[in-house]
Amino acid sequence: MSIVKKIKGVAKIILNNLQPKTVIQANVAKLAPNEMLNGRCALITGGTSGIGYAIAEAFMEAGAKVIITGRSESKLSAVVDKLSKLGVCCGIVMDMTKVETLQSCFDEAVSKFGSIDILVNNAGVSGSSIADATPEKFDDVINTNLRGVFFLSQVAGKYMVQNAIHGNILNISSASSIRPAACAYTISKWGIRGFTQGLARTLLPYGITVNALAPGPTATPLLRKPDTNDISLPATPSGRYALPCEIASMAVILVSDMARLVVGDTLFMTGGAGNVNNGDIDYPF
Repeated sequence: MSIVKKIKGVAKIILNNLQPKTVIQANVAKLAPNEMLNGRCALITGGTSGIGYAIAEAFMEAGAKVIITGRSESKLSAVVDKLSKLGVCCGIVMDMTKVETLQSCFDEAVSKFGSIDILVNNAGVSGSSIADATPEKFDDVINTNLRGVFFLSQVAGKYMVQNAIHGNILNISSASSIRPAACAYTISKWGIRGFTQGLARTLLPYGITVNALAPGPTATPLLRKPDTNDISLPATPSGRYALPCEIASMAVILVSDMARLVVGDTLFMTGGAGNVNNGDIDYPF
């Protein structure tokens, strides 16, 4: 790193520390328990924490049966026990990078409750920037976030078509889908945005609605310390992180019959990050 970059970095830290710290808390209205998804069954990938967990919780509060996936059987079991207090829930072990297992995993999920009419492609990993990427790290991100989503959607789409199920596929995208693509994660989300349109165009004639939901920086343990209630994020136009429950409430609406004419769209819930301002993150090399 050059001496100029070091000086700029130190100056940035000093300026940040001189600015007054404001603790921001959001007064967010979430959907009350309802019947918007009554009688439906959802498969949610990566449902053991963060946004995936919040979506599972919201879907169950809307009357749906839920199957969540995760790579750790012990963690999956603990989360299912917790969610089962809200309604009907079970879990299956699934690794999105192992596309050869996705058909059998999906079949196992179907066997749990007899049918599936909602797929939420939420599982994802981040990282692998131009500065620090290795072929292995790059492949892990792309295989999880894009390749796995493509092939699981293929499996679910064929199942819904063959069984005349007028269902939904919801891809969890990101504000990164419109940012300069300087890492594998951002590239994968650009791919998800295009794939959402293509999948929607392909499946709509069969009564299957496909959309994407693109959060901005969200208050999950991945991005912020779990031991604080401060959700301030001054670099973004809204000045704060999104909350998982906000994303989850919108997910309920997008897979409900209220949104059947929303097709192939990516709904941005970013607080302006990405779509209004993409200067809130650095692009180091």
